[in-house]
Amino acid sequence: MSGKANPFESLQSQIDSAAFHLDIEPDVLDRLKHPERVLETNLSVELDDGTLERFKAFRSQFNGDRGPYKGGIRYHPGVTRDEVKALSGWMVYKCAVVNIPYGGGKGGIVIDPAAYSESEIERLTRAFATELRPFIGEDRDIPAPDVNTGQREMNWIKDTYELLENTTEPGVITGKAIESGGSEGRVEATGRSTMLAAREAFKYLDKPIESATVAVQGYGNAGWIAANLLEDIGATVVAVSDSSGAIYAEDGFDTAAVKTFKNETGTVSDYEDADEAFTNEELLTLDVDLLVPAALENAIDGALAEDVQADVIAEAANGPLTPEADDVLTERGVHVIPDILANAGGVTVSYFEWVQNRQRFYWSEERVNEELETIICNAFDDLTSTYEAHDIDNFRTAAYVVAIQRVVNAFEEGGTFP
Repeated sequence: MSGKANPFESLQSQIDSAAFHLDIEPDVLDRLKHPERVLETNLSVELDDGTLERFKAFRSQFNGDRGPYKGGIRYHPGVTRDEVKALSGWMVYKCAVVNIPYGGGKGGIVIDPAAYSESEIERLTRAFATELRPFIGEDRDIPAPDVNTGQREMNWIKDTYELLENTTEPGVITGKAIESGGSEGRVEATGRSTMLAAREAFKYLDKPIESATVAVQGYGNAGWIAANLLEDIGATVVAVSDSSGAIYAEDGFDTAAVKTFKNETGTVSDYEDADEAFTNEELLTLDVDLLVPAALENAIDGALAEDVQADVIAEAANGPLTPEADDVLTERGVHVIPDILANAGGVTVSYFEWVQNRQRFYWSEERVNEELETIICNAFDDLTSTYEAHDIDNFRTAAYVVAIQRVVNAFEEGGTFP
């Protein structure tokens, strides 16, 4: 696994593959492959010992034809300008494929948050919120959590923005705690949509999800929730991993018990009920019915894809397959449920949160989950209808055909100014 693929080039390749099936002028297509603007900023933050440290941060606003920009903020040492651009582009097409009225944005700070105290992370977050202030707002750009961020950071951003703007605007950001205007069902949303998309794919492919074996790479929020919900509908989760390595149990794991162990120890390794321990890469090549990559992008490249034995892959992470891996898996008949559908639950429930914030009227968790299921199932039906109508050879390209056509329609209806 090389890990060297440029995620922005991967995004552009995916757009080109879908455009082959659409009647789009080259100049319009070129517009869809580049962000409208990218903020690059340096944040100088005072650490607990009184010294200053500089952190590089980004916010990409990719396309706003269908609504305000929408997308998460990640804290990770691997954050780059091209990564943020790619993620903001994927958000455009993710929102379009599930047909919610947003464009795409993404942000990130180059940092290993584990190396800093909570007070240092708070100062950093508030410094970033201050830089973002002119660019965000409930009708402009609505950030959300991503890798290594959560309710805590979203609450700080909301508070900073409202203090500086002297207003109350909970819809400026989503993924907040319930008491700060968050939505029921938001924490589980990404894992839930992964389960729903996998369930619908197995139904479409006439495969029984109830007897499926599952391997989950990445046992963070999305991965563990997907595993738990797949277990609830009868699948058997036989392998899970985190950054420390992978574990396997032929008869399946109690997914909640593994999560409890990880919470207590910080790792899934050494879990006592595992039959075997191995590497993340070995997990990705296990002979299972369903593989759920739920870590970072570029987990599977073209070389590793030759060894993948899963029948179906549901991408809980963003961009876990390189374009070369897609080509190999398509040739081998492996069905990939693309990230822009499988993990779209996060942005969909973020949309519900935004709607509730603007109405100042809040929904029950039951309603949130019902509305999410309707949107994911309808989106999967749109995907498969396009897959069949255009005689497309994989689900990802079909999803992009649906999404790109919706963005182009919105652009053409709005016209060009100036």
